[in-house]
Amino acid sequence: MSHDYPALAAELAAKLGEFRKEIPDTMKGFGQMSRAAHVDGALDNKTKELIALAIGIAGRCQGCLAFHAKALVELGCTRGEFMEMLQVAVYMGGGPSLMTAAEALLAYEGFGGETAGG
Repeated sequence: MSHDYPALAAELAAKLGEFRKEIPDTMKGFGQMSRAAHVDGALDNKTKELIALAIGIAGRCQGCLAFHAKALVELGCTRGEFMEMLQVAVYMGGGPSLMTAAEALLAYEGFGGETAGG
């Protein structure tokens, strides 16, 4: 299953905008949790995004692939860093995670991340 991950991220962002209007307290709480989780501390934000994407792979969450791959490209994640995260995600999740890891790589490349050999 291949997706246009930039389009998927845009579609989901629009729906999440509806959530902010219709269930604002839930979205405020989630937003506060997200901001707190992304503050640099013992782990920097890029490392936290790599972890989040690995969990998204394990959970087979297409939206997670889109949002976290985009964030990683914006944070300057190299292909080498991305591939090592995929390696750990596959190790922990087996064959199903291998397939979702391939989709995560499509998302990373779809947002402008480095391609093989380049």
